[in-house]
This record gives sequence, structure tokens and C-alpha cells, in this order.
Amino acid sequence: MSDTGLVPVAEKVGALAAEHAQEADRTRKLAPEVVEAVREAGFARHFVAKSHGGNEGGFAELTQAVMAVGEGCASTAWCASLTALSARYATHLPQLGHDELWGSGADTFVVTAQPPLGKATTASGGHRLSGRWAYVSGVDFADWALVCGMVATGGEPEARFFALPRRDFTVVEGWDNAGMRATSSHNVIVDDVFVPEHLSFLRADFISGKNSTSDLPAHNVPFQAVGGLTFVGPAVGAAYGALTAAINAMSGKKVNTTQGVDLCRASAQIDSARFLVEQNAQVLDERTFTPRLMARCERNAAFTAESLVDAVGTLVRAAGTSGFSENSPLQRFWRDIVSASSHVALRYETAVARTWPAALTGE
Repeated sequence: MSDTGLVPVAEKVGALAAEHAQEADRTRKLAPEVVEAVREAGFARHFVAKSHGGNEGGFAELTQAVMAVGEGCASTAWCASLTALSARYATHLPQLGHDELWGSGADTFVVTAQPPLGKATTASGGHRLSGRWAYVSGVDFADWALVCGMVATGGEPEARFFALPRRDFTVVEGWDNAGMRATSSHNVIVDDVFVPEHLSFLRADFISGKNSTSDLPAHNVPFQAVGGLTFVGPAVGAAYGALTAAINAMSGKKVNTTQGVDLCRASAQIDSARFLVEQNAQVLDERTFTPRLMARCERNAAFTAESLVDAVGTLVRAAGTSGFSENSPLQRFWRDIVSASSHVALRYETAVARTWPAALTGE
């Protein structure tokens, strides 16, 4: 596992995020000092090349750090995870694009909108892009947005990613989910913006993981291998936060056998979930991208999400009415985990459609 020093710093970020979590949940915004702590910790630069001031970190280390933050605040962990992995996606840009994103520093906050919902036309030296993308997490404090659109060509349209500086897109608030409230997962609107060629790359390269610009191992990973790791790591951390909150809610009370069994069972589910998530990260760092292992990664993510929803539901039942108090972090963790686990990347249907047919025949 790489050691850039991210994990111990992330534990401090998690503690700070916990102090502001209730207010962030109420206002639907991360506190500025929490956002700055995420930046200073090194999440944004974790996968950036050392030649641009980055850390060239690995997946296992990032996963440990994200889970540490998630124990304090799931929304903060979600944004930390996404900005790290969005920067990794941006490494597919041509070298001039790297220079523009990270030329003045490696702590650029990048966010990503993966669905190809935009439309672009070829122009001299680049493309002209328009579109609207929903659920772009972390966009309130993004420096750049990486959005995907279809480009009209002489033959079949091709999907491309486009990197846009903050001045080139508009943010329209639209995130009203009951959980993960402070992720700022709002809408991004682009209206006929010119994007130079060095700020664009093919979506097919993103999917395959073949990076023609960088030969760093972490920059050459198939998207299917990453699977739901981006989204399930914050949920695992939040589950540990929920476990602590449930124990605190029951502190000083007489705990009956049923409640004890619930706590025992839920804690085992959470530990098992962590093991599966760490197993996924190990596959990415060891670069063992066989069809069966990629299928296992997606299965692990879906199963973990399902297990965490079950576990946090059990914790809520064990804690009783006090766990639903407005001032109790347990009910917030419960809402956050259920919300996070609804992501399309964490569904069995997604895992089966993308990898399991190949897994049955490949080694």
C-alpha cells in the first residue's frame, strides 16, 4: 500500500467534519473549513503525478482515508473520494491539459459527470459543447468539471469527456435528497462553450483505462475494475460512525439480549463490508484485472451496499426512539447510508450487466 501520509491526516479531517456534520446536514453545504481541510489533507492531489506536485498514491490508501473521514461525516467522505478519483480520470487528458489543470498546483478540485448527456460539435482547435448534467457531487467548491457529451461525426457519434474551468459552467441547485445532503450534488449547465482539444479525451479511453498520456499504474485502470469503490468507501466509514452513535445512544441504559444480538450482528456486517472493500482496493493496486476479479469487485460493492443498509437498520432498531432524535448522528448516518447505497454503481443489476457474463468464461 502506498504511504503518502493521507490516512492519519484524514482521521483529523473526519473529526473536524463530525463537529460540523449536523450543521452541514441542515444547510446542505459543507463548512468552508471542512472543504479546506479536505484540500489540505491531499485528497485532490492523491492521484496526480509527482511532476505536477501530486502524490501518486494508491487505491488502498485512499480507501482507508475515505473510510476514516466517513466515520465523522458521510457527505465529506463522498466529496473527498470523488475529487481524488475525478483527478485520476482527468489524467487521460493530453499533456497540455495536465499543465492547465495542475500547472499552478496539484490541489485542484475536479468533479465528474459521467453520463454522456451533452452535445458537442467539432470546431477549429477543439469542440463547442452544450448540455445539462445532474447529480454532480462537490460542484459547489469545484475548480474544474469533467463532463461527458456526444460529438457528431461523419459516422457514429463518439462520446468524449470535456474539462471545463469554473468560469465555463453554471451551477443550478437541485439536490434535495433526504440523505447525503451536504454533497452539493447539483446540476451543471454548459451553453455553447468552446473546449480546446487538449481539454478533451475519448470516453472509450476512460472505460478501458488505457492512458496514452501517463504510464503511471494508477492512471491505467479499467473503469469496471474501480466499480463502486468510489461510492461504497464513504458508506463503510459512515457505518462505523453509526455503530458508535448507536452505542452512545444506548449508553447508561439497560441493554436486553435482543439489542445485544443486534449490535453484535451489525458490527460483524460492517467489519465484513470493510474487508470486501479493502479486497477491491487491493485488486486495483496489484493490477490483477482478470474478468473474474473485476466481476468480484462489482459484486463486492453491491453486496457491501446491501449489507450496510441492513446493518444500519439493525442499529436504528437496537437504539430505539432516541436514535431518531434530531440531535442524534445515528439518524443522519442511517439516511446517508441508505442514500449512498442507492447509487447505480452499487446495484447488482449493474454488476451483472457489465461483468458477470465475461466472468463465467474468463479467468
